[in-house]
Amino acid sequence: MSAAERRISKRVAFEHPVSAQLMAIDGTWRRECSIYDVSDEGAKLAVGTSIEGLQLTEFFLVLSSTGLAYRHCKLAWVNGDQIGVTFLKRGNGKKTARESRDRLVY
Repeated sequence: MSAAERRISKRVAFEHPVSAQLMAIDGTWRRECSIYDVSDEGAKLAVGTSIEGLQLTEFFLVLSSTGLAYRHCKLAWVNGDQIGVTFLKRGNGKKTARESRDRLVY
């Protein structure tokens, strides 16, 4: 079974790759990258510079120049200058301030 057959959701491939950046959780490093395709679960990227030695267990895929649009990711695979990333979801145990307030008993 090929990787495409194992995918749960459909991928959207871009005719022209979209520019983005990989950024460490603590902001200590950034790397320019291009997004080739994306799905609900992850994306395929091309990184122009070496990723050797970078901590890629968790990082951000920054989608805007201001950093306001981003996805929390982890590395799924590496094939030359292309990498696959999996988008991390928020944990079910975390509550927003509004959800916490709504559960208070008065």
